[in-house]
Amino acid sequence: MNILFSILAILGVVLVFNFIIFVHELGHFWAAKWRGMQVDRFQIWFGKPIWKKTIDGVQWGLGTIPLGGFVSLPEMAPMEAIEGEKLAPKESGKKITPLDKIIVAAAGPLFSFLLAFAAACIVWKVGRAEFPVTSTEIGYVQADSPAEKAGLKAGDTIVEIAGQRPATFDGKFDAVTTMIALSAGELIEIKVERPGVEGLVTVNCGYEIPETSWYERKAMRRIGIAPKQDVFIGSVIENSPAAKAGLQQGDQITKVNGQPATSFLSVQDMTKESAEAVLYTILREGETREVSITPVFPRLPKDYDRKLIGINFAIDNGAELFYSHPNPFDQMTEAGTFMWKSLQAVANRKTSLDVQHFSGPIGIGKQMYDLLTIKDGWRELIWFLVIFNVNLAIFNLLPFPVLDGGHIVLSIAEWVRGRPAPLKILEVIQTAFVAVLFSLFLFISSKDLGDNFGKVFGGKPKSTAPQKIEF
Repeated sequence: MNILFSILAILGVVLVFNFIIFVHELGHFWAAKWRGMQVDRFQIWFGKPIWKKTIDGVQWGLGTIPLGGFVSLPEMAPMEAIEGEKLAPKESGKKITPLDKIIVAAAGPLFSFLLAFAAACIVWKVGRAEFPVTSTEIGYVQADSPAEKAGLKAGDTIVEIAGQRPATFDGKFDAVTTMIALSAGELIEIKVERPGVEGLVTVNCGYEIPETSWYERKAMRRIGIAPKQDVFIGSVIENSPAAKAGLQQGDQITKVNGQPATSFLSVQDMTKESAEAVLYTILREGETREVSITPVFPRLPKDYDRKLIGINFAIDNGAELFYSHPNPFDQMTEAGTFMWKSLQAVANRKTSLDVQHFSGPIGIGKQMYDLLTIKDGWRELIWFLVIFNVNLAIFNLLPFPVLDGGHIVLSIAEWVRGRPAPLKILEVIQTAFVAVLFSLFLFISSKDLGDNFGKVFGGKPKSTAPQKIEF
């Protein structure tokens, strides 16, 4: 990837990110103008402005801290801890009611929902890429894993996880892997259909959480299973046993030593543990052939700990992508449901999910950048905008000080009491929550850096696999 493309992709991420912020704050701005409230400033990013211009009594600016944005509204709750000192007050001549404040506070999330809906309409038209895999059949069970100990087997089809029916195995919010990751309690109830067994088989499965470095996010729950999948060769390493045996890119491995190849992981296991030649059944252009190959340790790196035949597997397993066209309401519901379930999982101390698993601007920007670098990534970026804007709206509606939901709660309390809360108390509460929010932001950002740029902390890369293998 050339440097110019990388620079353009980064600039694209920055522009998209700030456009999202602009639209959210524009909702507050227009609502405030409609309700006759005083508007001091409209600023993207926090801190002292590096650029500003006053138009019709409103100071428009760009801050020095590349995080978020705000519309300064003196008649709302005190926000100096984030927005800085208010400008010289102006008399609007209108009495501001709690209803006015509620409308203005709700307008930001409303505009985020509207932007999500607009993006969802585009996705509806152009489509989003998906693999045509809806099976929940297990193709691989890791040795000595929680799944094996619980009695799950390759060939089982997962019907329910903790009372919920999964739609697919991976890659979606209602997938097997996601449900396991968000599960609660020490045991996960899993119901499966098993060949040759009448009715459903119920197992209570434990889980494991892989170790991570101190600078990375805590890993999510897993039980040691993988989906059933066709196994295709993505590439063949030069001078390897596979190359000498004539294996080619695009070949499908259907059997290993007569056993069905239901996952590339099972093929790896049967290869690395073999002390003698392995018989691979290969399907190429409709013709089946058998090839005997003896796995060996590679010449380089010298300390490699398992035998190989010298192939890399196709990550898409030979499946052809197709473009689904879900309607906008289904997309909004899907994104909102996942956000809500994630918040519930964080609040439930019986799950393994906590706030560190959310992404901050760095992590979100990295995801957007990655989408721009893949084929047809622009389609996935638009779908990502649906998810992100729905999440942004829901997050801002949480009833905490500083957030829009907090302003709504304060305005409702003012409506009920007939007078606003004491200014000094509000200032203390707002400032304290700003400190909490900023600390949380720093913590999440450190995890974003750790996950995506682990070497910054002097640690090892997340993958310990060698960069190059030679035979």
